[in-house]
Amino acid sequence: MNRLGPIDAAFITLETPRTPMNIGALLTFRLPDKAPRDYLRQLFQALREQAVITPPFNYKLVQKRFARVAPAWETVANLDIDYHLRHSSLPWPGGERELGVLVARLHSNAIDLARPPWEMHLIEGLERRRFAIYFKAHHAAWDGIGALGMVKTWLSPSPSMRNAIAPWALPPGVEGRGKEVAQMGNVLRRTLELAGDQLRSAGELARTLRKMTNRAENPEGGAYSALETPRTPFNVPITPQRRLATQLYELSRFKAIGDATGAPINDICLVICAAAARRYLRELNALPDKPLIASMPVGLARADGKAGNAVAGLVCPLPTMHDDLLRGLGDVGAVTRRGKEQLRAMSPSALQQFTLLGMSPLILGQMTGLAAKAPPIFNFVVSNVVASKQRLYLNGAELEAMYPISVLFDGYALNVTVVGYADRLSIGFTGCRDALPSLQRLAVYTGDALVALEQSVGIKTAVRRRAAQGHRKGA
Repeated sequence: MNRLGPIDAAFITLETPRTPMNIGALLTFRLPDKAPRDYLRQLFQALREQAVITPPFNYKLVQKRFARVAPAWETVANLDIDYHLRHSSLPWPGGERELGVLVARLHSNAIDLARPPWEMHLIEGLERRRFAIYFKAHHAAWDGIGALGMVKTWLSPSPSMRNAIAPWALPPGVEGRGKEVAQMGNVLRRTLELAGDQLRSAGELARTLRKMTNRAENPEGGAYSALETPRTPFNVPITPQRRLATQLYELSRFKAIGDATGAPINDICLVICAAAARRYLRELNALPDKPLIASMPVGLARADGKAGNAVAGLVCPLPTMHDDLLRGLGDVGAVTRRGKEQLRAMSPSALQQFTLLGMSPLILGQMTGLAAKAPPIFNFVVSNVVASKQRLYLNGAELEAMYPISVLFDGYALNVTVVGYADRLSIGFTGCRDALPSLQRLAVYTGDALVALEQSVGIKTAVRRRAAQGHRKGA
């Protein structure tokens, strides 16, 4: 029996009927040349026949009294693969909208925590000789970086590779995999060691928080910004139903802006998302007179290879008070650079305490039912991960694009996740279906903001509708 770490356990606590803690990824593939008519049937059968031996695919939560207070994983000997692996079909020829509607519905359903917390759906019938795979898992078992690491390890960089091993059949310990946690012979000794780590890191955490909340040291914004978060249509009570929207862009466009300004891709994404949110809220006559605040998860190195979450987070004021994107890029860069430096200076134990401290208002709000009524501590989440710099294949089928789908909290109806893959960058918007009915409009506005930012740094852009808006999918 393996106890969940504090951050992983927090996502079990955050689970409510209106806030399923599901993360997901939608992968679209192009069938290989000369693929037989039963290619997908063969692929599905090959996946179905492989034993589930890789943690955390074969983990489930221990179902005992007080399990939510002190949750733990146990290994499942005989997993019902037909529950976890599904085969679906769109009415041919299925378009992007039909695919988005199906995946939005699948993502809205809570994970069954009495079973290993994951599902995989093979979806055929997509137009232009394509198919899709939608993978869903509970956030307690995977963070976004871990899930993408699993995908990268599962797929092959070679188009000639066949007989792909299912991700749940890879040997434990392969890159990005979970490991069985060794049982400690002396529980008391280990408990005392952990307590000592926590006590030693408490002072370090206090010193870092003083730096983060010092306005003189953080003039563009710091941790204190969370206390100044305005309430917006993004900060309302939510329902369990989700809406998805995506945009797909050429990575070279972001690199060109980076070359011209020295800004990293993450900051460019924050600025175009801020510009899109500003335009969206202005159309609703709901743009606040204070800057919007983004919560920005930062992935941490996980030396032990365990399943679960290895992440800390920053808050960043967004340039939503003006239309000067270049000025906004400088302001955002100052905040993110300083915040990342402060996180890198912290020990792993202090980082864990810092993350739990940031999550505590969400946990308390979810447990009391007051999350949507309390003042928001950010407006929406913007995270950024790199899936793979090279093209990947599944049994000869090329992975075209990877779209992230994330979690929502009560009072926080929008989540934005950016994924870099090969020469493309996809932006996935997960929103509450009832709170944000025009989510695709928000996604499209990032394309217009990208064009405006290119023009502001002197990059000549052919303003074509497809180039400006990217590849669209909405549900």
